[in-house]
Amino acid sequence: MNVDRRRARRLAAQLHDMRSVACALSDGLFVLDPAARLRWCNPAGARLLGLAWPGDRGVALAGRLGGDASATWQRLEQGDSAEIPAPTDSGVRLQLSLLRFGDGLRLLLAHDVSQVRRLEQVRRDFVANVSHELRTPLTVIHGYLELLDPEDVPALAPVLREMRVQSQRMRQIVEDLLVLSHLEMQERLDEERVEMAPLLESLRREAEALSQGRHRIELLDQARHDLLGSGKELHSAFSNLVSNAVRYTPDGGSITIVWRRVGDGAEYAVIDTGYGIPAEHLPRLTERFYRVSSSRSRASGGTGLGLSIVKHVLNLHEAQLEVGSEPGKGSTFACRFAGSRLLARP
Repeated sequence: MNVDRRRARRLAAQLHDMRSVACALSDGLFVLDPAARLRWCNPAGARLLGLAWPGDRGVALAGRLGGDASATWQRLEQGDSAEIPAPTDSGVRLQLSLLRFGDGLRLLLAHDVSQVRRLEQVRRDFVANVSHELRTPLTVIHGYLELLDPEDVPALAPVLREMRVQSQRMRQIVEDLLVLSHLEMQERLDEERVEMAPLLESLRREAEALSQGRHRIELLDQARHDLLGSGKELHSAFSNLVSNAVRYTPDGGSITIVWRRVGDGAEYAVIDTGYGIPAEHLPRLTERFYRVSSSRSRASGGTGLGLSIVKHVLNLHEAQLEVGSEPGKGSTFACRFAGSRLLARP
């Protein structure tokens, strides 16, 4: 009996310590029963969602999330995280995630990401402003360089050519940064029917123009569906993948542009027989200015921003970028779209 009492006291002490730790956290913790009713929350959680504890014990927590609560809760139930304004203060941004444990119980976590979002906004504003300020002087410099004919000053011809190349590269970086800033500030795009047949044909012509006969270009239009989205932004993303394939595929290689059905959705894929990418680099490919090989990227004329643009365009279309690659054998970059984005061709 004494052993059982000591064990009970020890368990009670551990439970008290765990509750004390949970109450000291700045993140909100909510324990929910199988019907998603509130069983317990810590003080931070009560403050962030405007709950009165213990008066709100047993309430359906999904209804306390504010805004489109049903859509938010559905995302959480599917295992995704969700970001919402705090019901008590629209200036506070909360990131929510849902964990399952025990016999049908769930733990909802609410993390205040307001400061992170403010810093991200400062960074976006800085990049956009600097890019705008650089655009005009770079245009002027490039214009004057174009006026200078290397044949008039043969001794400076190599210097002038290199200055033109680097000036053009800087202009392209600035333009790509402006595109990224524009995409980051958008929460949604104007949507229309994007006819895939002419878009794919345009991409094939672009690939042939960039390749100048150095590669085999093939187009496979197999999906027989169009897309719902922004034609301009989708063309920008798809074109980036095509130009990357041309840049990083040696002469004599092949590049295949594919539009095909995959499960309930469809994917646009660019398949090449290029240099390939080591597995350790794949998770970081969409980071700004990330380069697998700096010397090869600069020699090919890349800015290091193309895949970041692709990622943002796909996010706005609720699509994902999937990359498969093997060094020496080539790469496949696939943009996967949900079935809700597909429109049967007339």
